[in-house]
Amino acid sequence: MGLAALFICFLIFIIGLFKRIPVNEMFMTSVGLAVAAIPEGLPAIVTIMLSIGVTKMAKKNSIIRKLPAVETLGSSSVICSDKTGTLTQNKMKVIKIEGAYKNINIKDKKFILKIASMCTDCNIVYKDKKAYAEGEPTEVALVNAAISEGINKDDIYREEKRINDIPFDSERKLMTTIHKLGNKYRVITKGAPDVLIKKCNKVYINGKIEELNSNSRLNILNKNEEMAKNALRVIAVAYYDLDKLPNKIDSKLEDNLIFVGLLRNDRSS
Repeated sequence: MGLAALFICFLIFIIGLFKRIPVNEMFMTSVGLAVAAIPEGLPAIVTIMLSIGVTKMAKKNSIIRKLPAVETLGSSSVICSDKTGTLTQNKMKVIKIEGAYKNINIKDKKFILKIASMCTDCNIVYKDKKAYAEGEPTEVALVNAAISEGINKDDIYREEKRINDIPFDSERKLMTTIHKLGNKYRVITKGAPDVLIKKCNKVYINGKIEELNSNSRLNILNKNEEMAKNALRVIAVAYYDLDKLPNKIDSKLEDNLIFVGLLRNDRSS
């Protein structure tokens, strides 16, 4: 743009000399044209270039609402982001399942997935005769992991009907569902491991229920801390069975639980 303006000004200066206009007058006229042309043209050129940038980014599925953001992004050398999924697909996947001890058998793994998938609010939809979960990403990850092991939440609900629940809230950091299990009731709780472990007094290991001693409790907390250091979202699950439900359904039901396991979730990039 600048070179074009200077060339035009030089051309006008030469034409003026051929028409015998005084040199000083033509020089001042050419300089005035150059000073006026470049600033007047810059806004138009900048807008056009930013528009081209926005168009190119839109083709790569990056939508820009304000044109100046393209210029800012173009001059950026480092982009820092948190791990809430802003730069990911907002999808999560269960990458590992842990019990109270290091070794976990297939039976325990399936039981953990069954308990975890039951304590969710997401729905199962069917596409091309395959089941998929829809809902909050963390819960979807749990249900999809269960489905991959042949455990369908809908099938379980037919046998262990969900009759009540205590919704998740940020203060308790827990969610609880209540199911009818024959003549008994099953209370299932999932949430933050450091909170849930304090409400457990027993642990499910190798298909058996044992007392949750200090070593088991410390081992679970260490596993949670290790996972958290790797920026993984960790969900703990626990349950217990009741012969009779209390008249009032509240957070008191979330005491004296049987710890089942930990599920590590990670986001898809």
